[in-house]
Amino acid sequence: MKLSARNVLKGKVVKITPGAVNSEVVIELPGGAQIVSIITKESVESLGLKEGKEAYAVVKASNVMIAVD
Repeated sequence: MKLSARNVLKGKVVKITPGAVNSEVVIELPGGAQIVSIITKESVESLGLKEGKEAYAVVKASNVMIAVD
C-alpha cells in the first residue's frame, strides 16, 4: 500500500457501532490511544472490518485545530 498521506497509524479495531447509513469505527493504537472514524456501512463491509482485525487510520488534513477552555 502506498499513500500520499503522511499519517498512517496501524492499530486494531476495538469497536464498530453501526448506524442507518454510517458506522463509527474505533481503532486502538499500540500505546492505547484510540482514533474514531465515521465511514459508510458499505465501506465497513467492503473492507471486511470486524472487532479484533488490524487496520490503518489514515489522516490527511491541511488543518489541525487545537482548543482550550
